[in-house]
Amino acid sequence: MQWTAWSVEATRGDHKDGLVLVTGEATPEELRAPVMVNLVLDRSGSMKGAPLSAAVEAAQQLVERSQPEDFLGLVLFDGVAEQRVPLTQMDARGKRQMTDALVGIQTGRGTSLHGALELALKGLKRTLVPGRTPRILLLTDGEPSVGPDTQEAFDALGIRLAGEKVSVHALGLAKHYMAEILDALTQPSGNGYEHVDGPEGLGEAMGGVVANISGQVASEAKLRVEPAGFLALTVCHAFPSSVDQSALEVSLGDVSSDYARRVLLAGTVTRPDWSVALHATARENNDTRHWHIEPERVEGDSPRGRLIVGLSHELELVAEETAAWLSLARKELARAEQQLESAEAHARSIVALDAEGIPVRRHLERLGDLRLAVERGEGDIPLLIRRAQSARANTNVSQVIPLHAYRRRS
Repeated sequence: MQWTAWSVEATRGDHKDGLVLVTGEATPEELRAPVMVNLVLDRSGSMKGAPLSAAVEAAQQLVERSQPEDFLGLVLFDGVAEQRVPLTQMDARGKRQMTDALVGIQTGRGTSLHGALELALKGLKRTLVPGRTPRILLLTDGEPSVGPDTQEAFDALGIRLAGEKVSVHALGLAKHYMAEILDALTQPSGNGYEHVDGPEGLGEAMGGVVANISGQVASEAKLRVEPAGFLALTVCHAFPSSVDQSALEVSLGDVSSDYARRVLLAGTVTRPDWSVALHATARENNDTRHWHIEPERVEGDSPRGRLIVGLSHELELVAEETAAWLSLARKELARAEQQLESAEAHARSIVALDAEGIPVRRHLERLGDLRLAVERGEGDIPLLIRRAQSARANTNVSQVIPLHAYRRRS
């Protein structure tokens, strides 16, 4: 894989900020690593009918895309969790076993989410497949109702899974899952989660997750940042990070051939010659590799400079949008209006920057939905809150970067 870093200075009020965008991505010649995934599928009563059919069809995508060197398993759960298919090699026999298990699944009662993830972890720890990152892919539409159901329990479980070197991915369907729980499960391993409004969107969302999982070329990517000339330095994306003496250490998780990893660093600068020393590590083919990354300083009005500044506005936009939906749900209309206006200001800044690679239309459409809901004081609040929270999780993780457009320009 390869690393790049661009830095730019931007004026914010009466001070100057230093912004640094660091990216790790696969090189064209790199082959994907074989995968090891325990698929955890919700079959609670609320999944009956179209949701379960769509979920099964989406799961079949994972089976069809797998190669003989891949290993997949299947955990089904309602009030009780069951490892229906243990981790199995996806040769012709293994694919038939998974396909047969996905046929005729019946819904039940209750949602033993915590128990299902514990069982999935046990299944992954029971089988050693050298050179593969163990993964859990969770698909759910409900709130936990059997077993541990507190936020604290899932916070601890997410940290535990990451400590066990298990990478967790999740899709939340419709408006009854707990967004905070999915965030707690996925964020410690450097992932976001996807929101799907209904069964019709599940196949497309699953396709993106499968592409990310099946395209892995490196794992355990980490970045060490030593700043100079900063009053303080902050990791803007929500990757797990820590402070080690005079350096920030950021865990970026896995890098896929379809999805790069990037992290934005920002802070107030105290002198014109501010800088950062960057050192990255990642595991490729069971070996840990090291990179020294030399940042390239770019002008604020260059394509790369506009992208970096635009990304900082995008992160703040989505945070304000999510907060506004939560305020609206609490009937705090004045606060929701204030947060919406802040989000709209960030949107105007993004539009003015005209930075290629930021999904402006998608942001404007969501803010349009939010503006309408604030003016009416109503709307399908649970659904829209979850959509906004998912956008925040994925924007904060920031996996998808169309960088090729910027390498040819300064």
